Amino acid sequence: MAEQLDQQLFLFLNSANSPFWDKIMYILSLKLVWAPLYIAILIYLGFKYKRRYLIILLFIILAVTLSDRVSVLIKYAVDRPRPCHETSLQGLVHMVNGMCGGMYGFVSSHATNSFNAAFLSLMFIKRKWYTVFIIIWASAVSYSRIYLGVHYPGDVLCGAILGALIGWGVYKLFEAFDKRIQPLAP
Repeated sequence: MAEQLDQQLFLFLNSANSPFWDKIMYILSLKLVWAPLYIAILIYLGFKYKRRYLIILLFIILAVTLSDRVSVLIKYAVDRPRPCHETSLQGLVHMVNGMCGGMYGFVSSHATNSFNAAFLSLMFIKRKWYTVFIIIWASAVSYSRIYLGVHYPGDVLCGAILGALIGWGVYKLFEAFDKRIQPLAP
């Protein structure tokens, strides 16, 4: 029942396409496009946190590693084919540039990684405008995966939740570490 609902929602969302949005969603889904934003975040954190920046950077590396590896482990544990690989949906899936990706899609690594970066960074930056911006960014990246025909909405939603939990959890680890180390600092 849940899988059928996920498929129907996917077909509805994936069918709302146009040549203009094909280009936008394809570009938005490219990992290299994210680099300038993430570099800007890292630079901002460096200026804001100065001496604690290297420690924060270690926690960011931990979060990125966890986010990426856990999402891939789940993909291979669940073995749910991507919509573009689903034989019952052949001819119904709108794909852009013939892009489909690996065989399995649950959970979306793009959604996991973008929401991980969003939640972890918003916990450090703590500005309303930034929170709104970064959640919209992560949502747009995640939605692009449905648009491109490579993930079901459930793949994206669960990936977003997983990423947000990892980002929040790693931030909480940082807070605990920082409280223990702070009294030792000169």
